[in-house]
Amino acid sequence: MTIGHDSALVDRLAADLGRAWEDGHPIDPLNGLAEPADPDLAYAVQARWTGQRVAGGDRVVGHKIGLTSLAMQEQMGVDEPDYGSVLTSRVFEARRGVAEMPVSTFIQPRVEGELAFLLGRGLVGPHVTAQQVLAATDAVAAAVEVVDSRIKDWKISLFDTIADNASYGGLAHGRWDPRLRTMNLRTVGMIVRLNGRAVVEATGSAALGGPARAVAWLANKLTSHGVALEPGQLVLSGSLGRAFPVAKGDCLQIECTGQPMLTTHFV
Repeated sequence: MTIGHDSALVDRLAADLGRAWEDGHPIDPLNGLAEPADPDLAYAVQARWTGQRVAGGDRVVGHKIGLTSLAMQEQMGVDEPDYGSVLTSRVFEARRGVAEMPVSTFIQPRVEGELAFLLGRGLVGPHVTAQQVLAATDAVAAAVEVVDSRIKDWKISLFDTIADNASYGGLAHGRWDPRLRTMNLRTVGMIVRLNGRAVVEATGSAALGGPARAVAWLANKLTSHGVALEPGQLVLSGSLGRAFPVAKGDCLQIECTGQPMLTTHFV
C-alpha cells in the first residue's frame, strides 16, 4: 500500500531512526512501509529526523552527498545521488593530521575517502554550475567519511538510506587548503590505506565525474527541497572509491595530491 506524506508516519519513522542513532540498536528496513518507494517521503523523514537532532542540541554544519558512483546508482536503481546533513556531534577534529574516532559511537561503520569543500559564499539553485561552486569555495580538504546504517545488516533500499540521513555516520578532514580549489579536482589523486595496505587508488573524477560537479548537483537538489547551501558550511562531495568496514584498532590513512597525510585511528 502506498502511504502518502502522512505526518504521523513521518514522525514515527524519524523517531525510530533517532532511537537507533542514540542507543546503537539497528532497526528493521523502513521501505516496506512506503510501497512503492517514495524519495520525497524519505527526505521528509530525514528532515524530521535531523530536526529532532537539532532540537536536542546538535547542529547542522553542512551536507554530504551519497551514491555518486554509477555502480551504486545501478545497485539502488536510481539515476542520481542522494544527500544528508553533516551534524557537528559527529565531526571529529584532526590535530596535526591525526584524528581518533571511537568505534562504539557507530553501529556498523564503513569508511570512504573523499574531498570536502568549505564554502565562503552560499549557493542557491536550480542552475548552479561546477565553476560557480569553485568560485564560492574558500578551500578544499581530504576527508574520511564514516558511513553507518541504522538499518539491520545494511539491508537498505533507496528509501532506507535517504530517510537515514544518507547513512551519515561521521567525518574527519585534513587541513583546509585554498590551493586545492584552483587545481583540476577531477585529476587529483587519492590513496586510501587501511592498516598500511592500499585499498583505494582513485582520482576526483570518481565522484560524479568531478567533486565540484557533485557539489553543484547538491546545490540544485537542495533548492528543490527549499534548502540552500550557506556560507561557512562544509560539503562532503562523495566517495572516490568503495566503502569498507572498520573495527577497533584499525588505522586509516589518506594520501591526497599535494596534501599532508590524514590519519584516523579507530579506538
